[in-house]
Amino acid sequence: MVSHQPHLDKTFTLAVVGDVHDRWDADDEAALNHLGVDLVVLVGDFGNESVDVVRAIANLNIPKAAILGNHDAWYTASDWGRKRSPYDHRLEDRVQQQLDLLGAAHIGYGVLDVPELQLSVVGGRPFSWGGSVWKNSDFYQTRYHVSNFEESTAKIVAAARQAAFNTVIFVGHCGPTGLGDRAEDPCGRDWNPIGGDHGDPDLALAIAQTRALGKSIPLVTFGHMHHQLRHSKQHRTMVHSDLGTVYLNAASVPRIIDTAEGRQRNFSLVSLRAGSVTKASLVWLNPQFEISEQTVLYEGDRTAAHLASS
Repeated sequence: MVSHQPHLDKTFTLAVVGDVHDRWDADDEAALNHLGVDLVVLVGDFGNESVDVVRAIANLNIPKAAILGNHDAWYTASDWGRKRSPYDHRLEDRVQQQLDLLGAAHIGYGVLDVPELQLSVVGGRPFSWGGSVWKNSDFYQTRYHVSNFEESTAKIVAAARQAAFNTVIFVGHCGPTGLGDRAEDPCGRDWNPIGGDHGDPDLALAIAQTRALGKSIPLVTFGHMHHQLRHSKQHRTMVHSDLGTVYLNAASVPRIIDTAEGRQRNFSLVSLRAGSVTKASLVWLNPQFEISEQTVLYEGDRTAAHLASS
């Protein structure tokens, strides 16, 4: 195991890309370069098995780590999806095409060591729909030889054990259970019946077991549960912090919008210093890639709610 510590005098910047849902264009790489980020983390749902979008992301010439979401196996993971598939699965496997395009950048059930940042990025369960019911059993058994939450937890922890660095960032499409059961919580259910924790129990257990290994976990980031609540059109809580870990929901959807001033796009920016998160913000960039709007979600040890009240 590599025991180096992060540079104490340097701040690293991560850009977390929330659920894309086909909102990705040629300017995204230029925008990320303009921001000068050290690592791009993508939490999935690039589209409904949108191979062309994944190909563009795979071609990013920036250090990156990605996990595929439930929409990235929309026509493959379930009987419901296969009945609606626009292509012949006997001739084509678009899930595998996406995995092949991303290669080592896809960290679902895996790990990516980033020596430049002196940290490792570990992926949770790929293609997750969230919630406490094990879904798409045949898909997971065929693709990953995983049959339940316990086996899924073990697979995530096995990846964490292989991490070269003691500082570990977890990335999931869905966040872990334990962040609240209100609709407005980071993984709260916002459809009927309203309320309930819709996070991934296997990710929550894997985080706890990895922490017990003595690893530091400054950041857990994910998407899936969109910021705008379905039932109220209000916004959910985007960040939670506990035990030295910041949990960030980056699913600000749609992430690209067209306005009278031109095309705007959002990223979540996370600053890391000495192995800890010092700041997390949601930023919108104008057509010149300048920050036109910034919402500070976390700073120091204060979340957005505490920042607003201070």
